[in-house]
Amino acid sequence: MIEEIRISSLGVIDSSTLELGPGLTVITGETGAGKTMVVTALGLLLGGRADSGAVRAGAKQARVEGLVAARSLPDLVSAVEEAGGEAEDDGVVLARNVSAEGRSRAFAGGAAVPVATLAEIAEPLVAVHGQSDQHRLLKAQTQRQALDRFGALDKLLATYGKVHDRLVATERELAEVVATARERAREADLLRFGVDEVEAVAPQPGEDAELAAEEARLGHADTLRGAAEQAREALSSEHGSPDALGAVAAARGLLEGVRDHDPEAAALADRVAEVSYLLSDVAADVASYATRIDTDPARLAAVSERRAALIGLTRKYGDTVDEVLAWAERSAMRLLDLDSTDDKIKELSAEASRLRVELAQAGGRLSEARVKAAKRLGTAVSDELTLLAMPHAVVTIRVSPRAAEPPADPEHPPADLLQVGERWVRFGRSGLDEVEFLLAANTGSEPRPLHKGASGGELSRVMLAVEVCLAGTSPVPTFVFDEVDSGVGGAAAVEIGRRLATLADDAQVLVVTHLPQVAAFADRHVLVEKSSDGSVTSSGLVTLDDAGRERELSRMLAGLAESDTALAHARELLELARNAPRAR
Repeated sequence: MIEEIRISSLGVIDSSTLELGPGLTVITGETGAGKTMVVTALGLLLGGRADSGAVRAGAKQARVEGLVAARSLPDLVSAVEEAGGEAEDDGVVLARNVSAEGRSRAFAGGAAVPVATLAEIAEPLVAVHGQSDQHRLLKAQTQRQALDRFGALDKLLATYGKVHDRLVATERELAEVVATARERAREADLLRFGVDEVEAVAPQPGEDAELAAEEARLGHADTLRGAAEQAREALSSEHGSPDALGAVAAARGLLEGVRDHDPEAAALADRVAEVSYLLSDVAADVASYATRIDTDPARLAAVSERRAALIGLTRKYGDTVDEVLAWAERSAMRLLDLDSTDDKIKELSAEASRLRVELAQAGGRLSEARVKAAKRLGTAVSDELTLLAMPHAVVTIRVSPRAAEPPADPEHPPADLLQVGERWVRFGRSGLDEVEFLLAANTGSEPRPLHKGASGGELSRVMLAVEVCLAGTSPVPTFVFDEVDSGVGGAAAVEIGRRLATLADDAQVLVVTHLPQVAAFADRHVLVEKSSDGSVTSSGLVTLDDAGRERELSRMLAGLAESDTALAHARELLELARNAPRAR
């Protein structure tokens, strides 16, 4: 509950404090006195748009402070503390500054906060109904929310909402998997082709290097054989030509002949003997090598063909055969992962189908409950309108499914279509239904949507009737009505006052009005007084006592605050309001 509002330099209000309490508070005053500035101040506290034009002429800034009793509002205290503010013993202070240049600052619990944060904190506290706010009742969403509140459908909505969110998440994941499945399938095809190609060639580790060496040897066989034979001939000639072995043997014989005369000559003879043995071994090896070199065109062709196959792999999958084999191993592992996509799609599709059935059931239960609540609320609002000088008005609330054409592929319907029984409906986060308030203002007239069949005065009364019917279900602690009684008078005005008083039994109600019949029902009557020194006009807020109320009501009734006839009428009106039973 809002306990106090302090306003400084806002419009025609210089500096005023509005003390509030439980029950019905009415604000009255002459035209131009600044009654609506109170609603403007509340709008600023609720995070509304700041208008530098609302700053009082000559002032640097306007400031609005609101003291909210937070003893029964733990969520408010938590929100303020999360924003960095603190709750005081007597409540939470919300504030807003608007400079003459248009800059705006917001505060919650003494901490500076973004305006959007102030709006989030204050939004659950107050429901403002002005003449412009009547148009909210014309919106389908507002009408549906009102019906759900009246029917206390929170649990059904929560159950439906959970299934809805799970379905949306599942279908989003399914769509992503299906979308990437094409890419994954293409990747799998490419990998499978490559792995099959490698397996068909079946390369062995190090095979490319071995074959390269063999191909080089086979390709130069004649040259190698000629060189080997010439080398063998130079080492050990079969035709008596000078050769290395013969020269070494001669050298060895000479040294052996003198070895007994000098130990050093003997050592040299031994070393030459070793050379002789080595040359003999090398000559034998070269001879053996020469006999093993053979020209084999068939083998050369086979090696060249095999090397060509290996080179084809290394061009695509790695620089060497070993790298190709490593790529094939990695690709085989990746294929195992890619080949599970179909299983994932089947799993998600089955889950989505199951959730669609569950959502249809939850939506059906919600729709059934809405239909029942619609009958009760329509009857209750019609009864209220009878007492608001609309005795022949009937409000009906139509709950209908959002019908849709069957999809081309029922097995894979669009994400927002759902089959309920034999019908296809378009569903959303709030359910399967469209909710529409219809008004037949007079006997025999056809029920028509509010935006087509209701005048401003009728719409005001419908909105008030709806709020009275919802009073016990509303989580909002404070209601503000800004001249919603416009266009209403006489007996209807008395009933509006009585219903506002009824609403105030369950909530704090603040009403800006020009009707004395409404003001008479107030628990607290605040007058916006205007004074002028000839150059500057200012307004102040004054809480009236009984005598002050009589004078203000007489002014509202006859334009004469001190008229005996008007005063008597005002007393009669106050007495009527005090003794009138609450509208239940």
